[in-house]
Order: sequence, then C-alpha cells, then structure tokens
Amino acid sequence: MDKLWLKSYPPGVPAEINPEQYTSLVHLLEESFQKFAQNNAYVCMDKFLTYAELDACSKRLGAWLQSRGMSKGARVAVMMPNILQYPVAIAAILRAGYTVVNVNPLYTPRELEHQLKDSGSEAIIVLENFAHTVEQVLKNTPVRHVVVASMGEMLGGAKGMLVNFVVRNVKKMVPEFALPNMVRFKDAMAQGAKMPFSKPALTQSDIAFLQYTGGTTGVSKGATLTHRNVIANVLQTEAWGEPALAQPPHVEFQTIICALPLYHIFALTACALFGMRTGALNVLIPNPRDIPGFIKELGKYKFTMLPAVNTLYNALVNHPDFASLDFSQLKTANGGGMAVQQAVNDKWKQITGKSIIEGYGLSETAPVATCNRSDETGFTGSIGLPVPSTDIAILDDDGKPVPLGQPGEIAIRGPQVMAGYWNRPDETAKVMTADGFFKSGDIGTMDERGYVKIVDRKKDMILVSGFNVYPNELEGVIAGHPGVLECAVVGVPDEHSGEAVKVFVVKKDPALTEAVLMDYCKQQFTGYKKPKFIEFRDELPKTNVGKILRRALRDEQQQKQKQAA
Repeated sequence: MDKLWLKSYPPGVPAEINPEQYTSLVHLLEESFQKFAQNNAYVCMDKFLTYAELDACSKRLGAWLQSRGMSKGARVAVMMPNILQYPVAIAAILRAGYTVVNVNPLYTPRELEHQLKDSGSEAIIVLENFAHTVEQVLKNTPVRHVVVASMGEMLGGAKGMLVNFVVRNVKKMVPEFALPNMVRFKDAMAQGAKMPFSKPALTQSDIAFLQYTGGTTGVSKGATLTHRNVIANVLQTEAWGEPALAQPPHVEFQTIICALPLYHIFALTACALFGMRTGALNVLIPNPRDIPGFIKELGKYKFTMLPAVNTLYNALVNHPDFASLDFSQLKTANGGGMAVQQAVNDKWKQITGKSIIEGYGLSETAPVATCNRSDETGFTGSIGLPVPSTDIAILDDDGKPVPLGQPGEIAIRGPQVMAGYWNRPDETAKVMTADGFFKSGDIGTMDERGYVKIVDRKKDMILVSGFNVYPNELEGVIAGHPGVLECAVVGVPDEHSGEAVKVFVVKKDPALTEAVLMDYCKQQFTGYKKPKFIEFRDELPKTNVGKILRRALRDEQQQKQKQAA
C-alpha cells in the first residue's frame, strides 16, 4: 500500500513504532514505577499519589487478588469514577496476571449483569456509591469476590473521614446495600501487604482489557485488547504527541487533566497509561459535569494536556470563569469521541491560544487510529492522519478500496487493532477483513495528503428523496449559529421523501426562534439537506462521556410516530 500520509507527518515523528520493546504492559508500567518513583503520578481532591506509592499499593492489592485463588487471565471488573483507587486497581489486576473489565459506574442493573456475565468476571472492585447496583445482580453473575471502595479512604486521616461522612450522610450519595462477603479496598491492601506476591509470566498476547463497546450496533460487546495492543497504542500516542510536547515553554513532566472517565478507552490510554509511560501527573476529576467545580480544580494546576470531547470543551468555553485560568503551559488539547465543531474550536483557541487537535479511534483500536498533527494550529475539519504503524483503507460495500476522495467505510490495520470480540467469533468475522483490516462502521474519505474525514456512521446517514444527508455536516454548521449552544440532527420518517431532517437544539440565546434558525439553514444548505423540523430542548441525551445520543432521539421520534398512527 502506498502510505501517502507519511509525507504529511511532522518532522521527527517515526513511520513505525516498536511494541516489541516490552514483553507486556506490566513490563512498561513497572519500568515507570522505578524510573519515576519520586514523581507524583495522580492527584484527586488535593491528595497526591507518587509512582512509588502506586507501585506499593498495586502490588499489595495484586497479592490480595492472587490469594483469592483465581487463575491467570481471570477477569476482574472495575466500577468506579476517576478516583485514586482506579489506577491502583488497574495496575494491581494487570500485575497479578488478570484481565481488567472496565465498567461504567452509572450502568443500570440490566447493563451491569450483561457485562459481568458476558465477560465471566470473577471479581469486582466497586465504589460504595454504586454497590447497590452490584447487590441487585450479584447472584446472577460469576462474581465471587467483591471489593468495595469509598470516596475518602485514600485521602488520609481527618480529610478522608470528613469526605466519607459528607458523601454518605450529607449528600446521601451511597444508597443502602448488603454485600455479605465484601472486603473494603483499604483492608484488601492491608491484608495483601502480608501476603506473598508472585510475578506471573505474561506475554504480549495475553489479554489486558475487555473494553465493552457502547453497543451502538446492538448488544454491547467486549473488544479483546491484548498487552501488545495497548503497548502499541501508548507508544503511538507518545510518538504522535512529541512535536506539541517539545514546544516551549520547556516542561520536564506533563500535567494531564483526566476529566474523561477512566472506564472509557480514550481516558484510559491517552491519560492514565500514556501518563504513566511518561512520568506525568494525572489530575483526576471525579465529576466533570460540575463545570464550576471542574474549573476551580483546573485553577490549581499549570496543566499541559487536556483531552476531552466536543461537549465538554463547549461547556468550558461557555462558562464565564474559564477564560481566567492559566494556559501558559498548555501544550495540547485533544478532541475525540465525536466530531469537534469549528465554532467550539474557534472559541477554545481564542481563549487558550491553542487549537483542539482532533483524533479518531474506537474501543476496538485501543483507541487511537488517526489524529491531526499535534503541532497543528488551525481547524482542519478532519480526523487527521493515520498514526505510526497504522494503515487506513477506505472500502466500498464489497470490501474494495475506493478512489481517493470518494466516500467509503474506514478500515484500520495496525498493532493496536483488537484480537476480536470476546467469545463472539461471528461478530469478529463481520468486522475483520482477510488481510487484517478492522471495518469501523464509519464512512469517510481520504485526500491526496492522507487526511481522513468522517462523513458519518453508516446507520446515521439520512436518505432524503434518494440523496444522502450526513448529520455531522449539518450539526457542524448549525452549531456555528451564535444562538445555538448544541444540537443533534436525526432522520425522521416522511411520507413524501422517505425521511426528513429534524434538528434538536439547545439555545445559547433565549431569543432564538425557529423562523430565524430555519432562515439560517436555508442560507447554508441545499434544499434536500435543510431541516424540515426544528425542536428546542433544554438538554440533549448524552452518554456519560458526553457524546450526544442521536439514537435515543431517533427512537423517541419513531415511538411518537407509532402512537400518532
């Protein structure tokens, strides 16, 4: 394949990375624990954890897990927000020779039961705030060992006790639960300190994570990520970010704002694992939805990196206190998970002096597959170039490459591509080509410089009188209207055109009317793309990562239509 994108690489970024330099992800982590022992690795609610402490705590918890008698490769679920116990748990599970199953703490019992059963998880580490959900499904799952953490237990002394008191008794954030054989997180570590720890023989092909996809294509499936997959993506992320991180002012170690949840693959790789590889400090934000609280936390650090999704960037730039923060050491802001809108990027750049560097990936690719140059200063409207050691092909419905510039399905090949879906060879076969490409389900184009642009997801496309309409394009333009805070575009059934375009809008300007916005759309779009319906809402449905759920809006509309009929 002609890797035409290589000529667009920044100077110094290699065409290939070498994942063979580590025997396992544990090898990579333990190297960092030694190398950066005195550095602060994580901070949460003003409590710092050094690499040496992370090393000691995770080894103790790892010894305790091994004492439960689970075999090498056993799955251990982690169900927590961004708190200090999270990185300790991940490192402990991997070092003990087990597989991490990241679980969204806001899952309903039904969703949790599916994931624990599907993964075959034998143990779970859960924050007490969500233990009642575990209690409801425990008997239907293979889980035999439950470790329960509390918000305050790693904050130390009086502060930890105060935080626990407030969370439990003032804010009433811990619903009652009964898990008879559970062990407290701190007790497990204390017991583990007196137990032998045996270092398992791990290879690159052992499974590090089962990363469950959001189920946008139906039932949630576990992407099987091996140690090699994750090592590769950490090294790809490091190589790709180097041009931005090398820019003045010189900073010996990065300070990464980890506001995206660690159970999500973007934060897991781009914040936690990349941070540990490079000796960075990760600032853990347990609740980024509390924007005033989040901004207050940002005010305490001269941060260098802030990975986020478009909706979070949008919420920050629209808060009056954000502009008063210190951005003097900000090197890079990475956008992923959904399209970065130009209006949001422009406002971000105006306040911080930096563009949002948009990248693209999936749980199945650990996640980074493409990214704009980290030294990019403008808005490209694309998802950038394939990262080192990665091939991108744009395929037609028969799996054949399309001509340059033509839309087709984005397919990815590289060392970061998953081993397959956990226990679903049929589903794996649907997405993998004979020559090792993973078919993403996203429609995109590639230009002559190697830049990839997403046109849309296959199933999000709207068909209006035989014309293809892609919601991303419409949302990007409508979000540029000064009166619009955020929006979502879906197709709704229409007896004349098959489908019609409907846009849901959250106003920034209360005076914005349907007529004004419709007139704006008439100026921006050709006839078949113009929204037929506009509905104003106070908020839009979102995932916990802040990605707008078009599917929920589409289902709601179809339901209404059925009832009307």
